[in-house]
Amino acid sequence: MALTDVEILFVEDDPIFRHVVTEFLQCQGARVQQACNGHEGISFFSHAIFDIVIADLTMPGLDGLSMLKQMQDINPAIPAIVISGNDVMADVVEALRLGASDYLTKPIADLFMIEQAIIQAMMSAATPMNVSGLSHLQEMNELSYQELTDNLFLLEQNSQAAKSVQQQLFPASHISYPTADINYSLFKNNDVSAYFIDSTMVGEDHLVMYMAHFSPEDNSAAFGCILLRSFINQKLKLFRNGLSNTLIEPDNLLAYLNERMVKSGLRINTDIIYVCIDLPQYRVSIGQSGKGLRCYLRHGNDLTPLVLPESPSLGCTQWSKPSLQTRILLRDEQICIGTHFYEHKQQLLENRFTGLVYQSDIKAGGFMQLACR
Repeated sequence: MALTDVEILFVEDDPIFRHVVTEFLQCQGARVQQACNGHEGISFFSHAIFDIVIADLTMPGLDGLSMLKQMQDINPAIPAIVISGNDVMADVVEALRLGASDYLTKPIADLFMIEQAIIQAMMSAATPMNVSGLSHLQEMNELSYQELTDNLFLLEQNSQAAKSVQQQLFPASHISYPTADINYSLFKNNDVSAYFIDSTMVGEDHLVMYMAHFSPEDNSAAFGCILLRSFINQKLKLFRNGLSNTLIEPDNLLAYLNERMVKSGLRINTDIIYVCIDLPQYRVSIGQSGKGLRCYLRHGNDLTPLVLPESPSLGCTQWSKPSLQTRILLRDEQICIGTHFYEHKQQLLENRFTGLVYQSDIKAGGFMQLACR
């Protein structure tokens, strides 16, 4: 059986749903410890070793998000899957930000989706799995994509939900790290932005940032943001646990992202520039897929475009290796990513960093800048 001897902590306040899911997982070979609320979940998690946690986000008392934060402090290596209602997508986004591997939405029409999510999460976290688990994953690929398709459909049909989800993902216009600052402006003409930016410290010595553009430019871009953040979060967890350096290798990271986007089956194409900087060495590695974005070196009021050959967008089945460049960043230089429009470059040179804004009189797009201190 696919889940033979897998130790699962299942935290759910609905006794009927908890019983049904537990019975199913046990029939698949898993050993399941049930908790009826967040406090009980923390207690079990603190005194036993589990392979994975499945948690409802909406629970009285200690909710699922607060519980996951505490579990991350106790043992961040254990993968988690969250279950939510369709009306709490903002909490799903926050759970992914915290490092949750996947999410499911109620009602769950097919319990095999839970099994599939468990297998994927454990494999992504490099948790040992038995041979039958790998075989079962290959047999059930289509089921996992049905869950993705269902959630994409919900966002495509509800502009307000898509807008809310995306706004939860965007950071403030200024992000201060221990030895660097990131600032950005993105302009949107509709409720949902087709552009997305993100950044994070990777250990003590590396900082990564990226800017992405999704196609089609509709509500599906909000789901594209979730996918991108989720995939990168998985590699971040592996790096923090000493299991992978992919996150600080732009060419390998883009290859991984393309594989995941293609296998999602959602036909969301993504132009992206991904930058990793080794902060002690000021060594910058830049990867690019697609041709809709530009990377610049900034020195005072001069913007010098970096020449990166064109390569296919992420999500393309004919994808090849990304464009890659490595250089040493001078102390008075900044690295910038942006769209090519003159008005965007002019605002960048004027240091007009406003975050994500709706502005109908300026072209959609924008820029971000990394400056070391």
